Amino acid sequence: MKAKVLMVQGTASHVGKSVLVTALCRIFRNDGLKVAPFKAQNMSLNSYVTPDGGEIGRAQAVQAEACGIAPSVDMNPILLKPEANSRSQVVVLGRPRTTTAASDYYNLKPQLWPVVTSALDRLRSEYDVVVIEGAGSPAEINLASAEIVNMSIARYCQSPVLLVGDIDRGGVFASLLGTLWLLEPNDLSLVKALVINKFRGDRALLEPGLRLLELKTGVPVAGVLPYFQDIYIAQEDSLSLEEMKSQGKSPSVDIAVIRLPHISNFDDFDPLGREEGVRVRYVNSVESLNKPDLIIIPGSKTTMSDLDWLERNGLAHRITGLYEQGAFVIGICGGYQMLGKSIEDPDRVESPVSYRQGMGLLPVSTVFLPTKDTHQIKGDVVAHSGLLSEARGISFEGYEIHMGRTECNEGSVFRILERSGQPCEKSDGCLDTSGRVLGTYIHGLFHNQELRRAILRHIAGSKDRLLSFAGEDQRRDCGYDKLAELVRRNLDMDLVYAITGLQGKRAGGV
Repeated sequence: MKAKVLMVQGTASHVGKSVLVTALCRIFRNDGLKVAPFKAQNMSLNSYVTPDGGEIGRAQAVQAEACGIAPSVDMNPILLKPEANSRSQVVVLGRPRTTTAASDYYNLKPQLWPVVTSALDRLRSEYDVVVIEGAGSPAEINLASAEIVNMSIARYCQSPVLLVGDIDRGGVFASLLGTLWLLEPNDLSLVKALVINKFRGDRALLEPGLRLLELKTGVPVAGVLPYFQDIYIAQEDSLSLEEMKSQGKSPSVDIAVIRLPHISNFDDFDPLGREEGVRVRYVNSVESLNKPDLIIIPGSKTTMSDLDWLERNGLAHRITGLYEQGAFVIGICGGYQMLGKSIEDPDRVESPVSYRQGMGLLPVSTVFLPTKDTHQIKGDVVAHSGLLSEARGISFEGYEIHMGRTECNEGSVFRILERSGQPCEKSDGCLDTSGRVLGTYIHGLFHNQELRRAILRHIAGSKDRLLSFAGEDQRRDCGYDKLAELVRRNLDMDLVYAITGLQGKRAGGV
């Protein structure tokens, strides 16, 4: 018997679809159902690696974790990773297939549609319910005939749709009404309920509008979800960086993360900002950089292009100057490559430029390769100086996603002991002779509490500042449960169960 399905679509990007899907996955799981997430096509530079080495959108990995299951490529069969010049790498079932211009991508629909539907069918054969996420808006009428992620999916599996609007942006009633007005009649009939998200204020003041909305659309409002800032769920859209506020007036450690034009996997740094006494800022200019204690250059899908950007706006020169004045610098993945002496791209894997000088802060050279390394990894710290002087022997977990090979002549920093579940012994990373510049390909390092705090302690100590840590990392399960209960209190779950066809299947629901 095929699983029941429920789809969450939105009036626009960044209205909260991913978070609502995460919450629903957790609610169904807590109610005793076997549940899995699904998003046919995701466009994101925030990606994750499945246990078997496939690459999917970070949001679907988060949603799988909320379901209590391992992520798989079937949960996000098509991942688009934007590159420079309006092109995207097309990752199909976890592996790069091609790079294409936006105007040519839609010609691939005949090849990609069977991949998408087969992945969804496989999930439906294994679970009780699949919660499906749309992308952007279903009312992009110029793309309706070619899209493979919104109403085309809802029609394929005859899924009921929850349509979400973001009231924090303003104009939520017009957004919901306009979206419904633009849908074809057959698609409109699949929209079973409306949800208003990110509400602040007195719900009573909203009630007249809700009743009029229901009257005009004939579609019930299933709930009004409050705006929250105290539940930490990884975000996949870099638009979320605009909402992040710098924490703390007088931090013990001030961290500036360079907001590259093609920044990727920025959730690497979420745990840093949650430490008491640590401030994390995302900056994109010399003026906003100021004088941080630690500068982080994050991952990038287009290393050479983003390095050009760093140099054009003066950030590369300023970062070098701050290092000479005593600042610490960490580069992750693409940022690691930028910190080296040179980057070569003989096969034009990433750009039309075959050779590029790096920033020269690390004694490494990088060569881009046509194959991508994607692995979940486990390892330990072998360096014992500088940034890692308090971290030797600490074990950690993380993941790799890169198409470059970087050679370091200064000795090993991290020792990888397991890749994609297989034992190995491989070195990673580079630490300069001063101990103040660190580069690595490993994403997720700062999610390891012991390693993260060892690095922060060293930075604070070098500035003669005190840094104390409050408590242990909150288990991510606690965050998912907190989110689920927030949504359960503000969403008519009886209605959701009814439109999904799951009445009577709640084993442990409230």
